[in-house]
Amino acid sequence: MATTFKTLLNNDRVTTRTLLHESIPVTGTIASGTYGDNNIKNYSHGMFQSVYDYPYLSSSANHIFDITCGYSSDYSQSIATQQEKKLNLYDQMAQILVGHDETGSIRKFDRDGDLTGGEKIEQAYFFCFSRLLSKDEVKKGTFTMSFMTGGISANPGGNGGSKLTLGDYNASTNYKINSPAGEYGILYTSSVNIVSGTGVGLLYYQAGIAVISSSIFGSASYAATGSGLTGDQSHYNQWEFGAGGTSVERTSVWPVMTGTTIQNNSDAVRNRLVSIDFNNTTELNSTIYFCRTNHNEFNYSSNPTYVTASKIRVKNVSSDTPVSYITSIGLYSADNELLALAKLSEPLKKDPTTEFTLRVRLDY
Repeated sequence: MATTFKTLLNNDRVTTRTLLHESIPVTGTIASGTYGDNNIKNYSHGMFQSVYDYPYLSSSANHIFDITCGYSSDYSQSIATQQEKKLNLYDQMAQILVGHDETGSIRKFDRDGDLTGGEKIEQAYFFCFSRLLSKDEVKKGTFTMSFMTGGISANPGGNGGSKLTLGDYNASTNYKINSPAGEYGILYTSSVNIVSGTGVGLLYYQAGIAVISSSIFGSASYAATGSGLTGDQSHYNQWEFGAGGTSVERTSVWPVMTGTTIQNNSDAVRNRLVSIDFNNTTELNSTIYFCRTNHNEFNYSSNPTYVTASKIRVKNVSSDTPVSYITSIGLYSADNELLALAKLSEPLKKDPTTEFTLRVRLDY
């Protein structure tokens, strides 16, 4: 226990913030087939699906993200599978990530981030990344997500094998802050398509949630042909439906979202996932203390064994210069209670002819 203390002044400490980044690549094979779906966990409530990097019964398995889907009440149907859950999931996500308007109503996800107007994302898939992956936040401008997006069935020669990559392009300097969940960026199909109102998803950086519009999985140009269906029914043979901008596409929710369970929707999206890439961010806050020992300070040790028979052990004659060895630095509270202890890699010899400034860093 120290017997001599020195007060740290304001000039003796400074606070800093360091951002550490880690590259996170997730291949589509992890989510769709590498482990024969043994790494995919479904629940009895049927409201979302969890993806692990190994079979989830393994002790080494890590939860990496959840998938779910939902749509707004404007698209409610008289007969739909799990409709109440899908409506509730959309409202829950919107309430947390978008918030409420001045009337207390839940806002909808907005394609360009202008919450007062613009085209909305009414039907969406939600990817909720685990804290293990996203850490404190996703680094802006690093996120990309690729899917196979074409239709199936009656038009296999069309865009069935097309690959679409979404990214938060230009988000490092152009992101939104009007969300109760923190900052978010708009996902575009390419860096050359950064036009207001053309976003196909949203990425909430601190929450670690990607909201993907269902419109990326189908459009009027992918409509099935020769099936005897007309109008918005022409999408029935599509794997997905869309809300890509035409009045027809906005008239109803397409059959896959309404006619199948959340689990089946999650399976379909998961098996079309090609890759996910982003950098996460760990925010490291630090306080640095500059512990200064002047020439006339700390030349005597506070260790009781430093003195024997009232004599300093390291002095042979009384005229010798006092010497001590600094081995550790203690940070104390105002009432002299030890709060933190820093150890030096090797002792520093201290006598009246030397001075030191020792830098102690506390990370939190």
